[in-house]
Amino acid sequence: MAAEGAGISVFVTGSADGIGRETAATLAAAGHRVVLHARNEARAREAREAVPEAAGVLTGDLASLARTRELARAAAGAGPFDVVIHNAGVGGGAAERVVTEDGLERVFQVNVLAPYLLTALMPRPRRLVYLTSGLEARGTAALDDLRFERRPWDGMQAYSDSKLYDVVLAFAVARRWGDTLSNAVDPGWIKTRMGGPNAPDSLPEGAETQVWLATSDEPAATVTGRYFKRRRELRANPAAYDPAVQDGLLAACAELTGVRLPG
Repeated sequence: MAAEGAGISVFVTGSADGIGRETAATLAAAGHRVVLHARNEARAREAREAVPEAAGVLTGDLASLARTRELARAAAGAGPFDVVIHNAGVGGGAAERVVTEDGLERVFQVNVLAPYLLTALMPRPRRLVYLTSGLEARGTAALDDLRFERRPWDGMQAYSDSKLYDVVLAFAVARRWGDTLSNAVDPGWIKTRMGGPNAPDSLPEGAETQVWLATSDEPAATVTGRYFKRRRELRANPAAYDPAVQDGLLAACAELTGVRLPG
C-alpha cells in the first residue's frame, strides 16, 4: 500500500449518492484515483456530476446476478485497485418480500450476495471494506433460511441479518486471504436517503472510517478481520466470529452464484 497521502486506486460501490458518494469524493479530493459505481446510466450521470474528479464510473444493477458478473468484469478491466469499498446496499423497509429476476430475496441478494460475487470475481485488492450497520447486533445467522423462504417476512430483520452477514463475509475473507486487509465498518446513523432526515450524524462522519481504512498506514488501520465505528474497533455480533458460520455463509453464496471464493 502506498504511504498515506500518496495516490492509490479505489473502487466504491453504490457511490451515486449518500455515504458512498461522500467516501468517493473525499478520496478523490485527496488525490486518489477513484472509480465510482451506479445502478444504471441515469444514476451514473448523477455520480459523474457530483464527483467530477473521479477517474470513471461503472454501471451494474446488484439485484441481478448477470449484471453483477458484468460489473465484476468491468471493474477488473478498470483496475487494478488497491482498495475496494463495498458500500452499496438497500434498506429493509419493504412491507412484503421482494424477489429479483434471479428468484432471490432482494435484500439478501443486494446486500450480501452481490459483494460476495464481486469479491470472488475481481482481482484481490490489498484492502477490502464492507459496510454494515449497528443493526448487525440484532441479526440472526439463519444459515438454513438466508432468504426468508420459511420464516415470516420481516423487512427490518432481513436487513439486520444482511448486515450481520456483511460482517461475517469480511471476517471470512480475512481468514482466507492473509495478504488482504478485510474489515467491516458501521458508518453510524447518517442523514441520507436511507437514513432519513432525523438521523443524527453527517455524511462526513459516515465516510471517515472507510477513508481511514483505505488510506492510512497507522497500526490501528492496518489490521484485518475487525469491526469498526468512528475509527474505533468494536465487538461485533458473536456469530460473526464463528468459523462455522463464516464457512456456512461462503458455501451458501457459492451454491447460489456458482462461484466459489478463491483461496
